[in-house]
Amino acid sequence: MAKQSISREDKIELYTKLVETNPNAILKGDTMPYTSVNGNMYSYLSKEGALNLRLPEDIRTTFLEKYKTTLTVAYGIVQKEYVAVPDSLLQKTSELKKYFDLSYKYVSSVKPKPTKSKKKG
Repeated sequence: MAKQSISREDKIELYTKLVETNPNAILKGDTMPYTSVNGNMYSYLSKEGALNLRLPEDIRTTFLEKYKTTLTVAYGIVQKEYVAVPDSLLQKTSELKKYFDLSYKYVSSVKPKPTKSKKKG
């Protein structure tokens, strides 16, 4: 079975479609599209065109086994909370939506990052 390669533009389109399934999600970033809540990123499309989702440990373990995928590696560092979403799953918006929503829910429960606004003085 030959693997069909999807262009980065198609992946951005599929990712945008996925983000639009969640009314609370907002797609940000130009060169590297991503979503975040309270300053914490929970999904992004890498420069190489790989979609990565941040999931809680129990769901992450199930996801890795079910989709025979790996944790995300960026710049030689394993991102322990992120899973690499297979292209075959990226093409199944309705199936992937469940995990995208779980990712949003998980990161919504994480402590907000402090804002980097400049202090007046």
